[in-house]
Amino acid sequence: MTTLVFTHASSLAHETPPGHPERVDRIKAVNAVLASPALKGISRRDAPLGNEESVLLAHTPELLSRIKSLNPESGFEYIDADTVMGPHTLEAALRAVGAATAGVDAVFEGKADNVFCAMRPPGHHAEHNRAMGFCFFNQAAIAAHHARKRHGAERVAVVDFDVHHGNGTQDIFWSEADLFYGSTHQMPLYPGSGAPSETGVGNIFNAPLRAGDGGIEFRAAMERVILPALSTFSPDLIIISAGFDAHERDPLGSLQLTEEDFSWITLKLLEVADQFCAGRVVSVLEGGYDLQGLAGSVGVHVHALLHGDQGLLEENEVSEEDED
Repeated sequence: MTTLVFTHASSLAHETPPGHPERVDRIKAVNAVLASPALKGISRRDAPLGNEESVLLAHTPELLSRIKSLNPESGFEYIDADTVMGPHTLEAALRAVGAATAGVDAVFEGKADNVFCAMRPPGHHAEHNRAMGFCFFNQAAIAAHHARKRHGAERVAVVDFDVHHGNGTQDIFWSEADLFYGSTHQMPLYPGSGAPSETGVGNIFNAPLRAGDGGIEFRAAMERVILPALSTFSPDLIIISAGFDAHERDPLGSLQLTEEDFSWITLKLLEVADQFCAGRVVSVLEGGYDLQGLAGSVGVHVHALLHGDQGLLEENEVSEEDED
């Protein structure tokens, strides 16, 4: 398969205060594993700068104006206690949007079978009119709307396996019957949303997990709730909100997933994509805050996208020492 990966130096320039979990070292770990010999078949491109028109597909002009006005020339500007802007944050967030929309273009124009957007900041907590949870613009939701507007996609699905519920994507999709959101996540946990009773217009499927749950419970939730609903929806495109903070090593959650679980769900989603949408998958990086867990999980995720099978890239895992 042809797998296209979008990266950009702006992800390294988006700085956060010391001790903040959403830090530059995350993308360094991701870039290191993407250089693995086992992933040498990927094609790499610089992420283009997303435009304001794309942002406004999912967000209000007020949100866009606020983020632009807060972008500091030096130091940090806090949107909330967790969501911090530095001088290069706006460009990084717009490049993340550009990666996601360019990824959609690539799979619909036959330039790639699937795409991984190795960008930060993440996006799935950003609501229609609110930036929060480390997130400024919701690139997964923007990509879904872009697919409909530019490529005539009738049904677009986002599947989210981050340890935190993607309240932003749910908020943006809530009343859109032709947009699907399916999520496994730890509950209770930030941001407090994601109950099974939250169903939108029948297009929202939440399968929360409990602290301590591992691969058995995760796979059961996917097979019982998310995957059957996704197949019934029969999407024209699958977008993955690929958060790896459900990993057993991650400090921000208490789920016990391993690299094998992330490889498994990637392959399952590829199967659905092959059945309904000519294999079109665009994956965008969300959370993942333990560097070793993040690197290993991204490695198997991209290996599955590239080769269509399971592979563990143990030689490229980030060591304990590298996390300091």
